[in-house]
Amino acid sequence: MKRTASSTIPTGLNVSNQGLFSARALITVLMVAIAFSCRAQNPDAPLMGWSSWNTFALNISDTLIMRQADAMVSSGLKAAGYSYVNIDDGYFYGRDEWGRLLVNPKTFPHGLRPVVDHIHSLGLKAGIYSDAGHSTCGCFGTQDPLCLDVGLYGHDQQDMNLFFKELDFDFIKVDFCGGSPGANKQRLHLSERERYTDIAAAITATGRKGVRLNACRWAYPGTWIENVCGSWRTTGDINMSWNSVRSIISENLYLADYSFAGHFNDMDMLEVGRGLTTEEDQTHFGLWCVMNSPLLIGCDMTGINAQTLSLLTNKELIAVNQDKTFQQAYVAKKVGDCFVLVRDVEKVGGTSRVVAVYNPSDNNQDVSFLLSDIDLDGTKTTFRDLFYGADATAAVFSPSDGTVNVSVPAHGTRIYKVKAAKRLERRRYEAETAYNPSYQEIENNQAAATGTYSYDNSCSGGLKATWLGKTERNALHFRHVESKKGGKYRLTVAYQSGEKRAMKVLVNGSEAGNLSVEAGSWSEVRTLTMQVTLKKGTNTIVLTNAADWMPDIDYINLEPVA
Repeated sequence: MKRTASSTIPTGLNVSNQGLFSARALITVLMVAIAFSCRAQNPDAPLMGWSSWNTFALNISDTLIMRQADAMVSSGLKAAGYSYVNIDDGYFYGRDEWGRLLVNPKTFPHGLRPVVDHIHSLGLKAGIYSDAGHSTCGCFGTQDPLCLDVGLYGHDQQDMNLFFKELDFDFIKVDFCGGSPGANKQRLHLSERERYTDIAAAITATGRKGVRLNACRWAYPGTWIENVCGSWRTTGDINMSWNSVRSIISENLYLADYSFAGHFNDMDMLEVGRGLTTEEDQTHFGLWCVMNSPLLIGCDMTGINAQTLSLLTNKELIAVNQDKTFQQAYVAKKVGDCFVLVRDVEKVGGTSRVVAVYNPSDNNQDVSFLLSDIDLDGTKTTFRDLFYGADATAAVFSPSDGTVNVSVPAHGTRIYKVKAAKRLERRRYEAETAYNPSYQEIENNQAAATGTYSYDNSCSGGLKATWLGKTERNALHFRHVESKKGGKYRLTVAYQSGEKRAMKVLVNGSEAGNLSVEAGSWSEVRTLTMQVTLKKGTNTIVLTNAADWMPDIDYINLEPVA
């Protein structure tokens, strides 16, 4: 017998008609309480759980999903914070004459409800999958006629009522194979914005609260997605290779300001424990944590080995991912081939930060930077190695000159929680840490006049913001410029430009001046300086040109005027 809450009567209860009614009522109350406790968890933190696709693809069944849920509990993964068990494609069986979605009777002979009930009975949450078009990604690759017309297109409200009112799922991932003409048999070319907005509205119309929606469009969809979903895929599908992991990291290094509480850049499911080296697994999991990606395990939890389990349940790394500041780490500096990423933990603007030194190269690297490069100061600063849960201060920090020295192996990352005596005002704001309201990765950015980011080794952080201007929205917004006292500052703008261009500088919505650049070089970084006035607290500095193209921007620097 399947272990579901709805098929179990507590021992010791009277099972006469009246007693059976009471038992059923009690079970219903307990199920509601369990479901409520699941949904009451913090919705502002990245989602943690497991999805079926990476290991099992379309080869799933009710017993397989329920065994994975059991393993999430018995392995200690639930205790570590993982709670979602997601059916990721592969359960369909066409639609009936009324358009109602059917479930495969061979692999899910009792339907989906017992699976959901079983997951909920364990104190976990249940996730489901669909597509914005007529068919799903898994179905597109098969010739099975029962895979046709199982996507949401034309059935948004019908399917959302099924998933969230009848079956009581808690999460849905919505793919886009059925909406992209190169990946669906109908050659549909649907609007991402329209489809995901309609799907979100259909979820709201069910009356269910707390449902989490993930948009899987394989690229950053555009800033409109912030108003629609709690998470969105930023890249193509991950696979079990270092090149795949490295590529996904590289595409997310400039997206820090597009992530915030309850809204996260999804770097895709975890390949941890599926064949990468130990160093690569650590980089993979560690950077997913510090960059605030959802953490969805992709390996078979019933056969997880001790090393993988130890990494996936690392409480200090998970605490960073779930930290109440809800920040994605941003690039503070590039040293050789390595990136130094930093973010706050515990308190925004506080003296505790997490720093990750990431080496994407195929060679070991020795990295040195100043404590002030991560906006901290103090000889009594401590460094805690989050992979090994041990103090590493003596090994990496020289208090006499304030340097941090880290040796990072090929494909490796070193992650430390840093506690310092003093928080410094940030001086350097790399352009790749700024927000562009027009940013998107779906359309050709030049045709759409939307800015983008580009890797450039001549730039201080290894990246720059480019193709800026032409419209009011295509501007660079530095939205988190902090000043402890306010006052006058020297603003330095580092740029590249092969022709004469101009830009307007706005500070907190008011025009502060205009900067014009002469023809120079698209590879040589030059600087311009002007004086601005900041208020005490958080400021926004905008570089904009609504009529014409702007120069490429490397960074801005701010120094108080004595």
